[in-house]
Amino acid sequence: MNRFGYTRASDVAEAVHAAAGDDAAQFIAGGTNLVDLMKERIAAPSRLIDITRLPLRAVKPSADGGLEIGALVSNSEVAYHPEVVSRYPLLSQAILAGASPQLRNMASTGGNLLQRTRCYYFYDAALPCNKRAPGSGCPARDGVNRIHAILGASEHCIAVHPSDMCVALAALAATVHVTGPAGPRAIAFAEFHRLPGDAPERDSTLQPGELVTAVALPREGFAAHSTYLKVRDRHSYAFALVSVAVGLRMVDGTIGEARLALGGVAHKPWRDPTAEALLRGQRPDDALFAAVGEHLVRDARGCGHNDFKIALVRRAVVRALQQAVAGGPRA
Repeated sequence: MNRFGYTRASDVAEAVHAAAGDDAAQFIAGGTNLVDLMKERIAAPSRLIDITRLPLRAVKPSADGGLEIGALVSNSEVAYHPEVVSRYPLLSQAILAGASPQLRNMASTGGNLLQRTRCYYFYDAALPCNKRAPGSGCPARDGVNRIHAILGASEHCIAVHPSDMCVALAALAATVHVTGPAGPRAIAFAEFHRLPGDAPERDSTLQPGELVTAVALPREGFAAHSTYLKVRDRHSYAFALVSVAVGLRMVDGTIGEARLALGGVAHKPWRDPTAEALLRGQRPDDALFAAVGEHLVRDARGCGHNDFKIALVRRAVVRALQQAVAGGPRA
């Protein structure tokens, strides 16, 4: 590992100050992704700023009737929190579908938002990768790309975002609270992660030195009609090939409101409001669900090994919508 400095911050202001002016400094909490990246020589921070003592471990009601989750609340604590289980079961299901219990016990809410892609080429320092070394190329496009993006990719990068939790947060339309040298700000979840474009090395819209402090969930959690469906190579401890988060509000047998997000298909959790609009005001049936799935992949492009994901999205969307109407995952 490369040599690096270490600072343990006691409050948010101290953490932000320690990162100011050093773009190579990184915050560390659970370290479940960053430590791996450092061991593989993919990440080489000049300084680690330990934020584990910051007062960001609370789960509390927000002023608008939603729920605010501190950035240092562990994934396990969120998944099993009574308010999350009862009001936002979609989020609980998504977290429990990811990683292992040991990792969920360590991984933080803020860290989950910022985890890096699991692209084979990104993790192999001997190979070129535009995300790791801008301008070096994207060998995944013509290489082994079974797990890669079919939506929103660019010629520079076809990597996907690996998080399950973030797919649920996208469907719930959460808000990310951050603070940095310019002060605090709130970022709509749809705007927090970014597509690769010409700068695939940038995963999020965070500015240098900004620290995630909380994630705010809105009042509406779609508790009665939601589901998280994850399709993967094995039942546990595997990343999604395709995942679907669905939240519906049913009114007299029709869909009054719909939220739908996809994982495993793009550089960010993929939410398409035009697909959600197709569901609103409609009575649920498989033909409608199939039309929504077809709409979601209208611009999808495979790179060879991942072509199967296009058909898989169509089928997974139908199944997830069926589950959500029925009130949750099938036993």
